[in-house]
Amino acid sequence: MEMGLGGLKHLFVTVFLSDFATFMVFPAITDVTMSALCPGETECSLAIYLSGSQQAIIGLGSVVMMPLIGNLSDKYGRKALLTLPMTISIIPLVILAYKRTTNFFYAYFALRTVTAMISKGSIQCLALAYVADTVPERLRASGFGVIAGVISAAYVFATLATRCLTTALTFQIAALVSVAATVYMRVFLEESVSNGENLTRPVLKEAGDDIEDRSNLLGKDHKFKTIPSLRDLICLLKISSTFSQAAVISFFNGLAEGGVEVSLMYFLKARFNFSKNQYADLMLIGGVAAMVMQLLFVPLMVPFVAEERLLSIGLFGGVTYFLVYSIAWSKWVPYANALLAALLVVVHPFLGSIASKQIGPEEQGKAQGCIQGISSLGTIISPLIFTPLTALFLSEEAPFNFPGFSVLCVGVAMMISFIQSLFIRTGPSKS
Repeated sequence: MEMGLGGLKHLFVTVFLSDFATFMVFPAITDVTMSALCPGETECSLAIYLSGSQQAIIGLGSVVMMPLIGNLSDKYGRKALLTLPMTISIIPLVILAYKRTTNFFYAYFALRTVTAMISKGSIQCLALAYVADTVPERLRASGFGVIAGVISAAYVFATLATRCLTTALTFQIAALVSVAATVYMRVFLEESVSNGENLTRPVLKEAGDDIEDRSNLLGKDHKFKTIPSLRDLICLLKISSTFSQAAVISFFNGLAEGGVEVSLMYFLKARFNFSKNQYADLMLIGGVAAMVMQLLFVPLMVPFVAEERLLSIGLFGGVTYFLVYSIAWSKWVPYANALLAALLVVVHPFLGSIASKQIGPEEQGKAQGCIQGISSLGTIISPLIFTPLTALFLSEEAPFNFPGFSVLCVGVAMMISFIQSLFIRTGPSKS
């Protein structure tokens, strides 16, 4: 369904509210984890290993769920598929909103692990597919950039709110905003996919349940099954060399993002004794810089600079970002370095835009789900590498004195993505 660009405003509000609730808990969760598992300590291997194992399990679930959710959204609509991840993401927030003792933390940990296997990345994946449905191809990179800018704005305002709230209020307000986001989406968001009767059919009931429909489906070479197999994903990767290159970049970018998730905050805690407020300050600086970049500079640059070159600039900024963090010698260095987050945030929208132009209009959800799933594959592997590295180099048994060594290795993974991006060339879009 080709709707006016004004129809996207409800998507932007949905994404903003949902990510606002998610980002509110980021500065506080490290302190909550440390106080629940290792009260009074600044270094806790148990917290590092638990965070790493959780990330690996979530990534494993996302590898399966992202292509499935994207594929189902092509068939049953973006709005219907947004409902599930947005609803289940409320549950873990409610637990820590009630209490944050050790037992409640473990309950949160278990439910967060299960729900994030479905919800993590799903909302962004479906939002990008929604934009691809709605925005003409020539404006798609800018549209994806605006989505990223909305996410950055949510990041800024959520971090600012967390900075001013107690830990208890942080989780309580996050839970309420998450509920509000789900209700708003169900009431106001219009559907962007026009697949006729499929949008009124229950998701668990196939359109091809009768023999005639099944024979019609099997007779179309380019139609994927509702539940994509490994062979389906391989076929998708073979559509174009550009899409395959984007997938490689997405994998190593996911490897780096997963690595920094399990290492950076614990490194800052051990190195400079950072806590919730310092984490919030860092996120606020990076979020403001990212918001300005996405909403002001990216739309101005897109008409004059190729998407693949802007992607390379963002990845190079990421390499520099992690390198500087790894050798941070004073408390002011992380604050100055946070400005480089403005370059790093352009990676996902430009990857999504490049991938979307290689796929037909009926398979945008599948394309975004594939890219997100491959990124999640990187997050499965990253804890296996970076969790033991972080725990080792922050302990007294480190083979040499380099607390930021694991963060440096994250930068190496990002460097591989950057090198690959130098060779990507956008081919003609697929009809």
